[in-house]
Amino acid sequence: MIDIIQALQHRNPGLGPYVLVLRADSRARDLAEPARLNAEAEAWIAQHTPGARLSMEKVLIAPYPGAMPADRDVTVMAFADARQLAAFATAWTGEIEPDEA
Repeated sequence: MIDIIQALQHRNPGLGPYVLVLRADSRARDLAEPARLNAEAEAWIAQHTPGARLSMEKVLIAPYPGAMPADRDVTVMAFADARQLAAFATAWTGEIEPDEA
């Protein structure tokens, strides 16, 4: 993953140093429109990480070691600082805990 982040930052320096690549099945994404966040995630970002932005990027990566690299579209979140990235990652990339009885 670090290689992907470095490739993205090299390809688009405007993303800055605090970047997170969202998985295709991320809870934060609008699954019907991959270039958008869902309403709940957008509201959370407005409250907790103002200035964070979503971006669709291309990155040249190999699907497995030894394979030919190819351009791949990825959904990227860029943050103003490390605290914002950590807060988002904690809230939106972990597994949902089941409600305790």
